[in-house]
Amino acid sequence: MGDRKKALTVYDATYNLLRKLGLTTVFGNPGSTEQPFLKNFPPDFEYVLGLQEATVVAMADGFAQATGKPALLNLHTSGGTGNGMGNIMTAFQNKTPLVITAGQQTREMLLCEPMLTNREETTLPRPWVKWAYQPVRAQDVPGAIMKAYTIALQPPSGPVFVSIPLDDWDQPALGEAVVRTASSRYSPDPERLVHFAERIRKSKNPVLLYGPEIERAGGWDAGIKFAERLRAPVYMTPLSEKASFPQTHPQFRGMAPIAIGPLSKRLRGHDLIIVIGAQIFRYYPYVAGDYLPEGAELLQITNDPYDAATAIVGDSLLADAKLALEALNDAIPEVKSRPVPVAPQIKRKLPTPPNSPLTALEAFAALSELRPPNAILVNETASNFGDLAQYWPINEPGTYYTFASGILGWGEPAAVGVAIAQKKLGTGRPVIAAIGDGALQYSVQSLYTAVQQKLKLIYIVPCNDEYAILKEFAVLEKTPNVPALDLPGLNIVATAKAFGCAGVVANTTEEIKEAFRTALSTDGPTVIAIRIAHQLRPLVPDVD
Repeated sequence: MGDRKKALTVYDATYNLLRKLGLTTVFGNPGSTEQPFLKNFPPDFEYVLGLQEATVVAMADGFAQATGKPALLNLHTSGGTGNGMGNIMTAFQNKTPLVITAGQQTREMLLCEPMLTNREETTLPRPWVKWAYQPVRAQDVPGAIMKAYTIALQPPSGPVFVSIPLDDWDQPALGEAVVRTASSRYSPDPERLVHFAERIRKSKNPVLLYGPEIERAGGWDAGIKFAERLRAPVYMTPLSEKASFPQTHPQFRGMAPIAIGPLSKRLRGHDLIIVIGAQIFRYYPYVAGDYLPEGAELLQITNDPYDAATAIVGDSLLADAKLALEALNDAIPEVKSRPVPVAPQIKRKLPTPPNSPLTALEAFAALSELRPPNAILVNETASNFGDLAQYWPINEPGTYYTFASGILGWGEPAAVGVAIAQKKLGTGRPVIAAIGDGALQYSVQSLYTAVQQKLKLIYIVPCNDEYAILKEFAVLEKTPNVPALDLPGLNIVATAKAFGCAGVVANTTEEIKEAFRTALSTDGPTVIAIRIAHQLRPLVPDVD
């Protein structure tokens, strides 16, 4: 009698499903409850090790955004999920599709809650996942992952969570998982679109605020065409994690103010405010004022029902940003009665001789002279964002990443994920990560992964030995003498070298250019630490 055919297990069915879904890169930090999933790890899969779960989550986030597809990550029961929660929250607000799996203790022991039991496992990650589930039986694991994948991609996309007991993997499967597809975008309601188009046509002086959904939808070209048809100025929505419009375009007016009163004042004179692909609005500090300037109305187009429901003013249309823009381009004739907006004149005269230490603006100016045309920028230097934007304008989709949550610790590992994506896609594009010296400490373990993966990744670290943005917030909020806002004793280069990463100090414009030039021609990551001057600027600049 011949050998019996090997019975299909939950392990087999799940890995076969992951192959069909293209989820063959697994980000994780292995623990005991995950080892049954990782045993005999298939050679056609890659495991990307992060030394701490917050790093793991952000690496997967950057990878998913850069590839345009969901990413798979594996966390260690409740403790590992807890470690990753800050960046799970950021991924939720970034609207990044992540399939998060976590180990769970053996089913037979769950009642007595042994060590590593994830108590109330579906409660822990909420509200920062779209769906959380632990299969009722082992045979449902592949189906749960298929459902999770589908939910992760539905608008608004985001992370999902599946808890899997460690003894499920060797159980017999019911058969191969059913693979299915579902649409992940929807068109605007035709009647409401006609209503919006009519209000836009009647507007005398409209203004556009473009949000991150435009880039996520692939709508850059449609957004440019719409802006040029209307001859309207374009702002980036407050604290947007995507650019969504070329920042050297003559109609671009920068980022809208991040507080209620100043934003309203900036938009004075416009009778219609058209917000596409963003919430209304991502405010930061409270500065009182009217939500809208006198005489203005607001229209919002978003694919997120929650953002439509929580908008404090205006009328909303649910739709994919690209499809809505294309429909509006067809519905609204080109405006010829308004003059074409002229680009604002911005004077960028640097001091001679340079400051010592350099200002952040001078440091970024030196870097910009060697900026590769195909470079990708990841930003987590909160207090220096405005200076960085002046000398590193974003003019193409897929070239700028930052975080929607405002919580530090995402940018450094996310840059690793973006760089891994470039490596897998074979683009050869360098990734430049501008990370504050304080922010670098949150997920510093990601340097190890960057080294092990031999990534073309350059960390630019402006070093001011302080949480400058918190000092700026203290001025605004009138909270003097807050402790622990200074960060003496950080040795960025020594930290980099401890993980095997090249590190260099560059404190003059020539040293910065030499270090950047060398890093661009080096295989593997480099950290460039730049001493910058202490500067406190208004957190919310005055609006005339």
